Amino acid sequence: MTPPGTGLTTVLAGTLIDGTGLDPRHHVQITITGDTITAIADGHDVPAGSSVVDARHLTVMPGLIDSHVHLAMVPKGLEDRLQTPYSLQVAETLVNARLTLEAGVTTVRDAGGMPRGTKLAIERGMFPGPRARISVGALSQTGGHGDSTTRSGVRLRADSADAPMSEHPWTVADGVDEVRKGVRELIRAGADQIKMMTSGGVMSPGSEPGRPGFSIDEITAIVNEARAAGRTTMSHAQASVGIMNAVKCGVDSIEHGIYLTEEICVEMRKRGTYLVPTLVAPLWVVRRGEADPTSVPAWAVEKGRAVMADHQASFRLAVELGVTVAMGTDSGVGPHGTNAEELERMILGGMSAMQAIVASTSVAARCCQLDHLTGTIAVGMRADILAINGDPLADIRVLQDSGNIHLIMKDGHAFKPLH
Repeated sequence: MTPPGTGLTTVLAGTLIDGTGLDPRHHVQITITGDTITAIADGHDVPAGSSVVDARHLTVMPGLIDSHVHLAMVPKGLEDRLQTPYSLQVAETLVNARLTLEAGVTTVRDAGGMPRGTKLAIERGMFPGPRARISVGALSQTGGHGDSTTRSGVRLRADSADAPMSEHPWTVADGVDEVRKGVRELIRAGADQIKMMTSGGVMSPGSEPGRPGFSIDEITAIVNEARAAGRTTMSHAQASVGIMNAVKCGVDSIEHGIYLTEEICVEMRKRGTYLVPTLVAPLWVVRRGEADPTSVPAWAVEKGRAVMADHQASFRLAVELGVTVAMGTDSGVGPHGTNAEELERMILGGMSAMQAIVASTSVAARCCQLDHLTGTIAVGMRADILAINGDPLADIRVLQDSGNIHLIMKDGHAFKPLH
């Protein structure tokens, strides 16, 4: 990665997509001082003393933002998971962070698993990776989607409620008092937002995607406790009842949203609740099961197949009814570095290419509470910039091939310099 500097850099853009949804501009120069964009102007008049990044033949756009990843997860079967020491998982997290940045994703919201230490290592420049907002873990009721206890009674977590790992609080909680304590412990462990499970899911053996989780009183307590600490909330919510409960209790974003209804979409639009659809997640569950049956339990593959049509229909309904959509992939369920496929799925679900790009830049930045820093190419914003060989408005799939991404810049540093 190019070391930080304090001098001027000027990016000469053939086409600029700024992340706001406005029409592209052509023949534009972007001036960067240190880590911040300080000027944008038409033409290619380079300021004296500035270094030049010549992207006049390329499309320049903001770095992508993935609002739902699991950098600490690797797509692997149960036996491999049981043979993975925690220290190796930390190393895998840092490898996954690099793969994500190599895919043009300069910011992520980690939805559970990434500990504070790995976030700090990236922030301090020890390892390359995207800017991260972390959840640390996800609150679940006993027997809910986040309960790691198997049907045999064996827990997949190596620790226990009485002696949890120092960086990963115990997150199975029941009742108002326990969920309040759970929120506080996650915040103490470094959580930037609080995640909860208000429905079952595809990858959990003891819960179903169509069943709700947590009571209204419990969800309200989580939201209030998070807000008191200045944190937002996100909910794994697939079941209709679980989604509506989360929305009405004031949860900020709905993750997955498999079983949406018109009533739910209207309520989300009214309240400004984000939908983070993760359309690729069930696809990857099925793909993994078909490619290697040992990597995913058969029951998870069956559930993945069962929800796909409803998931796609719900997303289309949300787009038609004007729900605010932020891009998220659930990477970790599928391989890291494949994030851009989600944009193609969103377009197949009814979005225009520009809407998909905006959902993956400025809207995702707002969802992650980072729109004061990133998400658009504008004066005063951090220089998180991609230069693409091709036109993503004509064919969004150009973003899926890292070979088409000729420049990856984060905070004004060229992780992948333009040659």
